[in-house]
Amino acid sequence: MARENSVVVAVDGSKASTAAVEWAARTAEARGLDLRLAASYTMPQFLYAEGMVPPQELFDELLAETMETINAAEAHARSIATDIKIGHTVAEGSPIDMLLELSKDAAMIAMGSRGLGGLSGMVMGSVSAAVVSHASCPVVVVREDTATADSTTAPIVVGVDGSEVSDKAVEFAFAEAQARNVPLRAVHTWMDMQVQASLAGLSAAQEEWDVVEEEQHKLLAERLAGYQSEYPGVEVEKVITRDRPVRALADAAQGAQLLVVGSHGRGGFRGMLLGSTSRALLQSAPCPLVVVRPNS
Repeated sequence: MARENSVVVAVDGSKASTAAVEWAARTAEARGLDLRLAASYTMPQFLYAEGMVPPQELFDELLAETMETINAAEAHARSIATDIKIGHTVAEGSPIDMLLELSKDAAMIAMGSRGLGGLSGMVMGSVSAAVVSHASCPVVVVREDTATADSTTAPIVVGVDGSEVSDKAVEFAFAEAQARNVPLRAVHTWMDMQVQASLAGLSAAQEEWDVVEEEQHKLLAERLAGYQSEYPGVEVEKVITRDRPVRALADAAQGAQLLVVGSHGRGGFRGMLLGSTSRALLQSAPCPLVVVRPNS
């Protein structure tokens, strides 16, 4: 399956993984993409001392168990999207290595926030954290306690801050909104803009704040203009708010079917893998979250 033609979904039999399979199947159907189920298995280290080679029967058993999980996920995906093409990848070794390799040729990766073996109460598992931080394509994280967004009318929400990676997130969000024929809600916050520093020492009158807010509306319109021309069928709601990005985006995403953000935005340290906003939203987003990285 070539890049831009497949949605990869991590499968391990957990509730969060099942939610991710549901989301991925619907998305593959909406986007006209193939679905690839990905699972891995490893030999438990405690069973054998260093240097000892486990018998082949144990590897065969682990592979058979993994294929059972794959087959169950495929049946579940087909119950949601009957006509999509479904393939699978099963690898021995680290699921992180497998998913990062698959990300090089995928349109996106979907995964649960934490899988089997995760500590109870752990919101962001080590596998999903690593994949979000290093994948070569957008990564969708679906928590088992969030809706899988099967609504045909719920909007898609995207955070806009003018950075290069934010532009990539906006482009992804427009494409998803067009494919699903739903509105797009573009959210821009300006509490952390440099204008805050320039006004912080002043007893700024409300009209000064109103001027700044009007400027932000113009900036947001300019940032979206090109995408609105490219996707003229997408209805766009522009939201300007004086609030912290995490709270503003989480609030705007209530009842949405997807929240899209860049991995890090304005003011982020160069080379930072995951910004504070995207990292916090991985734990607080009320719907599936897409994190788009610069190399996506």
